[in-house]
Amino acid sequence: MTGEIKQIADRIKGLREIYSFSAEDFAHELSISIDEYLKYESGNHDIPVGLIYKIASKFDVELSALLTGDNPKLHIYNIVRKGKGLIVERRKHYKYESLSFNFAHKKSEPFMVTVEPESDNSGMKFGSHPGQEFNYIIEGSIMLIIDKHELILNEGDSIYFNSSYDHAMKALNNQKARFIAVII
Repeated sequence: MTGEIKQIADRIKGLREIYSFSAEDFAHELSISIDEYLKYESGNHDIPVGLIYKIASKFDVELSALLTGDNPKLHIYNIVRKGKGLIVERRKHYKYESLSFNFAHKKSEPFMVTVEPESDNSGMKFGSHPGQEFNYIIEGSIMLIIDKHELILNEGDSIYFNSSYDHAMKALNNQKARFIAVII
C-alpha cells in the first residue's frame, strides 16, 4: 500500500486517540468489525472513501484534512481547474478527484469519478456512507447497484439516492466511465 494510505490511517488513529475512543468503541461507532477497523488503522489496507467520509463527519473535520493533512482555507469560493482536483485513488478501478478540497465548511463533497472497465463483477466493492448522493454521468455507461437494485446509467443520466444503502458501480461496454458525484 502507498504511503498516502498510511498517512491517512495515522491521522484517523490520531483523532481517535485525541477523542479518547478505544479502537473497539470506534469500530462499533462506524458499524464495522474491530478486525476490519484495525486493518484500516494499520495503514496496510485500502480505506474506502465512504468510510473516510463517515470518519470525517464523526470528528467534525473536513474530508480533505484527513486525505491531505491540510485544512481547507477558502471561504468565499474555490475554483478547481480541469484535471487539477485533489486526486484520491482509493480502489484499483476508481479514481476520485475532489472538486472542492480547499473550501472550508462544505455542505457537500463533489468529486469527478473515473471508473475503469472490468471484465466481470468480482471487482465491485460495495460501500455505504451517511447522507445522500447525486451522480451525473458525463462519459460512458455504468451499472450502479443500490441495495440489490441494478441500474444502468448512460451519458447525460443522473441519479439521486440514499447513500446509507450498500452501493457499487462498474463501467460498462469495456470503456471507462466518468461522472460527477456529490456526497451530501
